[in-house]
Amino acid sequence: MRKLHSLNLPLSIRSTILETAVTERQFLEQLHELNHKINFVKEQSFHDSKSALDVRDILEKLKIKAIAKIREFLLQKIYQFRKPMTNYQVPQNAMLKFRFFYEFLLANERHVAKEVRDEYVETMSKIYYSYFRSYWNRIMKLQFEDVADKDDLMGIEDTAKRSIFSSRPQLKNRSTIFSLGNRGNILTTDLEAGIIVPHAAQKSDTKYPYEGLFRSLHYALLDNCCREYLFLTDFFMVATAAAHDLFYMVLGKALGMFLKELESYIGECYDSIAIFLSIHVVYRYQVIMHKRGVPALDRYWETVHDILWPRFEYIMQLNIQSIKETDPSRLCSVDARPHHITRRYAEFSAAIVGLNESFPSERVNRLLALLQGEVENFVLRMAAEFPQRREQLVFLINNYDMMLGVIMVRRQQWRRWRHLQVRVEDLC
Repeated sequence: MRKLHSLNLPLSIRSTILETAVTERQFLEQLHELNHKINFVKEQSFHDSKSALDVRDILEKLKIKAIAKIREFLLQKIYQFRKPMTNYQVPQNAMLKFRFFYEFLLANERHVAKEVRDEYVETMSKIYYSYFRSYWNRIMKLQFEDVADKDDLMGIEDTAKRSIFSSRPQLKNRSTIFSLGNRGNILTTDLEAGIIVPHAAQKSDTKYPYEGLFRSLHYALLDNCCREYLFLTDFFMVATAAAHDLFYMVLGKALGMFLKELESYIGECYDSIAIFLSIHVVYRYQVIMHKRGVPALDRYWETVHDILWPRFEYIMQLNIQSIKETDPSRLCSVDARPHHITRRYAEFSAAIVGLNESFPSERVNRLLALLQGEVENFVLRMAAEFPQRREQLVFLINNYDMMLGVIMVRRQQWRRWRHLQVRVEDLC
């Protein structure tokens, strides 16, 4: 009886597959039934069942008709992505409602399933590339005009004796290069804030430090990649290596553009705090993606770190060298007050130490140790400029007291910041 029932082709299946729109629930139900009967006939054909041969031709015709209707429907949904200003989540959600359509194609006509998948990959690859290319170009116009360059180093004094031929404009506020201020907010309250909207920022004439632009670009990337990866694994029924391969077929061009632009900018960047903050944004976004069950960008994050870390270390070495080469005799004035180079060091080291606590790095500790050694040598060289021993001791005490004071204050702030960060991570 079970065999006869499985071979029976009621009129409802035939009429529904041939005449009913694919969006109707009845079509989906009868498609499941058709798929069951196709599989059953395949099993019976191995046993030379005559009854199976009798219905095979009818099933084949129904299968061909169903495939044609499904193919047209899915391709039309994919073409909707190409319309300007389309919210691509709408056609994606529509496709997910009919995910069995692709499963049916994959089981019964693999070359049509491949056609649908290839069309989707090509379409979405172009859309993502176009969107991120445009967003990158527009958002980078929102960076502060005054950025650090190769002459904005810790050991270069604003009032140092300069050549009469030197006409380089000074950075308006060099101290901001070496202090954190509220820039650390991008790792706490602003980490998952909405992305920057370029036209709104331009209208209000709002400008951002580089790490703020980096965060917004990569939060947009994170959000889109998480959604896309989950769609691909669900609709196209892929996992592990196959899911990663399909993901990079869709996002690979956009990710390549990100890396090319990042490498170009970072190669000329001299703001070590901006780079270090960007490094820690990547750490946190990688954690967020893993919590969402999306490991697809791990390879990308590693490549970004491979771009950021060497540049951070290079700028640190430049600052270390600049302090080592500072000649107290060339400074315009020397008094017993704390020197602004030691204040820069105190602010900078406190910022880096605080940031480094969340994701400790031994290479950062080594660089900070080298920097500390050169600052101590600099302070001793400066003290030697005073003729009296008492003046030398006053200068040393004032500078060490200032450095310790700044570091202690920042440590208390970092404790409060770390408490806030833990609460943010618990909410993620």
